[in-house]
Amino acid sequence: MSAPDSAAVVGGGTMGAGIAHVLLAGGSRVVLAETSAERAAAARAAVTASLRRAADRGRLDSSPDDLLARLDVVEDLGALPADAHLVVEAVPEDLALKRRVLAEAARACPDAVLASNTSSLSIGALASGLPGERVLGVHFFNPVPVQALVELVHHAGVSAEVVARVRGWAEALGKTVIEVRDSPGFATSRLGVAVGMEAIRMLEEGVASAEDVDTGMALGYGWPMGPLRLTDLVGLDVRLAIAEHLTAELGPRFTPPALLREKVARGELGKKTGRGFFTW
Repeated sequence: MSAPDSAAVVGGGTMGAGIAHVLLAGGSRVVLAETSAERAAAARAAVTASLRRAADRGRLDSSPDDLLARLDVVEDLGALPADAHLVVEAVPEDLALKRRVLAEAARACPDAVLASNTSSLSIGALASGLPGERVLGVHFFNPVPVQALVELVHHAGVSAEVVARVRGWAEALGKTVIEVRDSPGFATSRLGVAVGMEAIRMLEEGVASAEDVDTGMALGYGWPMGPLRLTDLVGLDVRLAIAEHLTAELGPRFTPPALLREKVARGELGKKTGRGFFTW
């Protein structure tokens, strides 16, 4: 199976730009939707920079300019292509916002598979009131062009044919797919947040430095990066929101440490602000 001929991505931040990148590299025509001219320009710049970096490293089969010729950036969800085969929302982790985006995408793209890049929210809740047979979770990982994994999350109402189709598309993009039942945190966020919260508690208690905690996991367990550096990359605010959601759904073992709340309150959100558990 090849990548979808026509695809749309809603949200041009780090994840949305990365998803647009891999779709373009896979051969799709892509419409990337943002909410203002300024954000649209930033999203186009992010995709352009990402493709050029990949080309410089020999990771593209086509020139960035050829791929960018298949990218349109719009400021209105009503401008999404009616013939889109796939729409991926990559907006912030807010249930109401994601449901609103998916509802608008369903109206604009009547035949598209509606995918959420959420890392923890219930796919069943997102699908409520929508054509649920074509709604599912497609969780990419940051940085999307480099990370091999896609977590495919299905709820009770999704069509098996849709799941199989999206698996084929993801594999055509060079990704390895795992399938997970709709459950709080799915597989990866649930495990990743559990380790991340414990690493923060260890730092808070003075058990070891951030560098030594991360080196222990990288060299002792073969992690490509330690849990604290990973939290910096994901964003401390994002990790806090997911931990709070998992605490509400699964219990106190996911309770965010005070150190995490303090850093978020100070605006130390990780790589995107220049400081988190490390200085960037």
